[in-house]
Amino acid sequence: MFLHARCTNALLVLACLVSSVCASYFVITEPQAKTEWVNGSPHLVQWTKGLLDDINGFDVEMTRLSKDGLTLVAMNVPASQGKLNILLQDVPAGDDYFLVFINSTHGVMHATSPRFAVLDASATPSSPPDLTAAPGIPTVTVSGSPNPTQLFATTFPAIASNAGRLGWGVGREGVLGWTAVVGGLVMGAVCAVW
Repeated sequence: MFLHARCTNALLVLACLVSSVCASYFVITEPQAKTEWVNGSPHLVQWTKGLLDDINGFDVEMTRLSKDGLTLVAMNVPASQGKLNILLQDVPAGDDYFLVFINSTHGVMHATSPRFAVLDASATPSSPPDLTAAPGIPTVTVSGSPNPTQLFATTFPAIASNAGRLGWGVGREGVLGWTAVVGGLVMGAVCAVW
């Protein structure tokens, strides 16, 4: 009985180690906290993410803390590009906006931005923006108040993924996953025999 408990604990530790190695990393680096976006100007959205997380694309939504509703910004954004420009037109001013990176089909949230402000077109930001719109990157135009019944302002083309592929996995993440499975089977067999 004591040996069985030790084997179970060893398997639990192995599972925790594998899950921590495979954990995803997805951070919105721009806008930062206290960033001010002015209506009528393009603004840079920037992110970094893990290489082995199998997130090929995501949807961008903008929302506020004090008001209900979502603004559907862009659907199927290629995760590998790392940047997106957003041009605001007639978006209500407020200091409680944030961006949500989500797979809206499955409801899986990947990241949320820090809280930032949207200013009227005639307003002057308290400090000049650190980053301006990136050249060569698509610009999405967002206008009006949050409205979840509106379609996404932009929909990017479909992205190829490994979701439907059968086989032993692709690259290092496949090897890591199968190594964990085989290791778990071997440890389970040893615990059962011992």
